[in-house]
Order: sequence, then structure tokens, then C-alpha cells
Amino acid sequence: MTDYKQITSETRDGVLTLTLNRPDRLNAWTDVMHNELKHAIVTAGRDDAVRVIVVTGAGRGFCAGADMDVLQGIQGGARDRLAEVEEAPSEVRDLYPGRFGYMYACPKPIIAAINGACAGIGMIFALFADLRYAAAEAKFTTAFSQRGLIAEHGIAWLLPRLVGEAKALDLLFTARKFTGTDAAAMGLVNEAFPVGELMGNVQQTAHHLATQVSPRSVAVMKRQIRRTYFQSFGESLAEADAEMEKSFTTFDFKEGVASFVERRAPAFEGR
Repeated sequence: MTDYKQITSETRDGVLTLTLNRPDRLNAWTDVMHNELKHAIVTAGRDDAVRVIVVTGAGRGFCAGADMDVLQGIQGGARDRLAEVEEAPSEVRDLYPGRFGYMYACPKPIIAAINGACAGIGMIFALFADLRYAAAEAKFTTAFSQRGLIAEHGIAWLLPRLVGEAKALDLLFTARKFTGTDAAAMGLVNEAFPVGELMGNVQQTAHHLATQVSPRSVAVMKRQIRRTYFQSFGESLAEADAEMEKSFTTFDFKEGVASFVERRAPAFEGR
């Protein structure tokens, strides 16, 4: 197991839980944290023992944005270069260059469990997750305009597609704070729960994805959705038709039908 410094990693019953682990700084973002998260997620994407990835934060925060010491270093011209993690060739990765495209290219579903403060680059990271659940009390902010920064790392493209242009401009221009309950109401997260119920509900969803659905189906559907932003309807439909034909020949299709007919839990293998 990799010895990470700023995250923790635990795999149980097909669910990999990654925890941002700088609670004394509300898990403020650093290059070390970025590299460790990328390594863990890219590695999990290749690991048959992992079917779902959950990311949360230790303590009271999810990620309160970039560590201010890092920002001061950038101001002084001392920005660190990010160490590259080897990624497999991926058409989806080619469509989404930049810091967080690897999350879209990962074939496993990624769930962000936003337990507390979620700001700046921490919020961007959460938006690249496939599913997001938040503590109702969690505080969100884009933060960039209050730091003299701009909408970075693809959030200018991503945020309007999640909440609409008017809400996206509001959140980016004002950098106002809003709660997990507000985030759920605007569609930024799938659902908000009282903080004490968040991880239980997230783990229930993760367990369902790990045991009750085909990992091959999920990987193909994730790729389909990410590609649609660059396709016409006809191109998306043609891809779906081709993928459906492939599905008919797989073990998971046969197992899905058999488990339904036999009224038993499925034993999908992802092939």
C-alpha cells in the first residue's frame, strides 16, 4: 500500500475511501495532496478490487481551498511543478486536458462526500466527481474573485452545465458563501444530509454501486456521458448502438439476466 502523507486510503468491500488529511488546515489544497489524490484515483481505476471511489475530508472541512502558504509562494514566483502520474491512453482524457481530467477518464464512479468547508480548488475538485453529496451545514464558495483570481481549472465550462449560466455567474462573481442545502437546491450536489448522516448515506450508495450494478456498464456509461458534450445526438446514438451490441456478448449481461430470472443477487465481474 502506498504511504501517503496528506491523504488516507482504505478499501473495504470494493469501496475505496480517500480522506483528505490536513484537518488542522481544513484540508487546504497543496501540490502534495493533488499528486497523492491523482495517484490513488488513477491506480484505483486499474484495480479490479476497487469498484467505487469515495473522497471526503478529515475533521470539520472537506477542502477549504488552496493553502495560503502555497498562494504566497506563487506570488513570490515559487510555484511548485506537479509530478506527473502515468496515465493510460484515454480518449476521454484527451477531451478533458488540465489538472482534473483524470477524474473523468477514471472508469470507476467517484463520489465526493462533502462534509464541511468546500472552497476554491477544493470545490472544483468536488465538481469533477461523478456524484456529490454534502452535509447540509457545509459552507461552499468559489472564492476566486475575492483572491484576485479567475475561474480556473475548467470551472467556467463546468459550473454553468451543472447549475445554469445565471447561477454560475452569481457564484463566480460574488464568491458568496452558500450551504450544502443551497447546493442541493441548485443542483450542484445530488443531495444534502445532516452532517451526522452524510457518510452513512454515501456508503450506502457506494455499496450499492459496488455490489448491485455492472462495473463494465458504469464505466461505459460514464464514458458516454463525458463524450456527449463533444457529440451530436446522432453521434451519441451511434455510439450507444455500437456499445449495446458489445454488451450482449459480455459476462455481465448474461449475469444480469440470470440473476434477475433466478431472483438472486448478481455477481458481476466487470467483463
